[in-house]
Amino acid sequence: MYLDYWGLTKHAFNNTPDPGMYFPMHSTVENAVAELLFAIEEGDECLAVVVGEVGLGKTMSLRVTLDSLDQDKYRIAFVTNPDLTFPQIMREIIGQLTNENCKIKNKEALLEKFNTILFETADAGKRVLIFIDEGNAIRRINLQSLRLLTNMQEDDRNLFTMILAGQPELARNLERPEMANLYQRIGVYCKLHKMESEEVMKDYIEHRLECAGAKKKIFTENAIKEIWKHSEFGVPRLVNRMAKLALKAGETNQLEIINEDVIKQIGDRFARSTDKPARTVARPKKAKTKTEPKTEAKVKEKVDRKKETTPESEKVVPNDIKEPSIADIKVVDKEDIGQPDEKEVADEVESKDKSHKELIEEKKKEFGKDVTSVKDVLGRMKERHRSLRNTNLFFR
Repeated sequence: MYLDYWGLTKHAFNNTPDPGMYFPMHSTVENAVAELLFAIEEGDECLAVVVGEVGLGKTMSLRVTLDSLDQDKYRIAFVTNPDLTFPQIMREIIGQLTNENCKIKNKEALLEKFNTILFETADAGKRVLIFIDEGNAIRRINLQSLRLLTNMQEDDRNLFTMILAGQPELARNLERPEMANLYQRIGVYCKLHKMESEEVMKDYIEHRLECAGAKKKIFTENAIKEIWKHSEFGVPRLVNRMAKLALKAGETNQLEIINEDVIKQIGDRFARSTDKPARTVARPKKAKTKTEPKTEAKVKEKVDRKKETTPESEKVVPNDIKEPSIADIKVVDKEDIGQPDEKEVADEVESKDKSHKELIEEKKKEFGKDVTSVKDVLGRMKERHRSLRNTNLFFR
């Protein structure tokens, strides 16, 4: 076994909440334990909450807190699977507090039994503690029912303390507006985070190895750096996994010390496919390629065949206009253009005047002798048109 190979007396990195492996330098876990003990022993609080992402040490916090208590002063229930109906949760709690299998099914009868246990425990000089792990699995309606338990207190003291631990979903449920009555009863609210730095993680690994009986250095400095990277930068559960597998790989390959190459190989095995950029399958774009000579020949052949089969009546005869080519375009000198002929201009003006006179004489017969210009003719024609248009309105 790798324990013998490395000279260990027990497993150093099992992902179990062993209080004997508790590392007090993970500050948020240490603070959570201290605050939970305060809520139970001194604060006389009825509700405490621990929230954190997976693998940060919520269950360890509860176990260390439990292990730190004087067991003779408390009657304790520890619920690890609260994804139950409220009666089932109550039967589990009552069964652990009485060390008997609870068979009560009625909700009111269960609440009455729990109330009786509270007062019997208080009369015996003890206190009831209820730990509920994985609190994010508690149904919202059951959170409302658990709130009713907090009403079972004496006027001057709380008869029990309930500790809820869970993932951020628990916090979201507790912080909903309809849960205000329960949220306001929280006396201690702890939020766990990753280890603060690579140095803290290094101390964490060495502390666990020392607790397991290690007598020599096992991980190089570069190996520690790789563990930090592959543990998502300080998630205790992932640190344990990497270190444990590295110890086994070292024993298998008869290594004297674990270096960064071993950690990299283990980390690559656990690399999530979602950590890599997603590969999207794009529709292939049509390549814009130049038409090959063969293709042009085929197109010309089809056009010629179409012309041959088109009837004469359907053929479009183009205008007999020849487009000038570049060779036909000449630069014309301004002097070559020449000046307009004066006689031609005079003849054109005389022709226009004669036409205007004839038009005026003709329109005098129609509009009267006061018509003396083309402008007068146009004005009289507009008036007549306007008069006719208005008259036609009556016959529409």
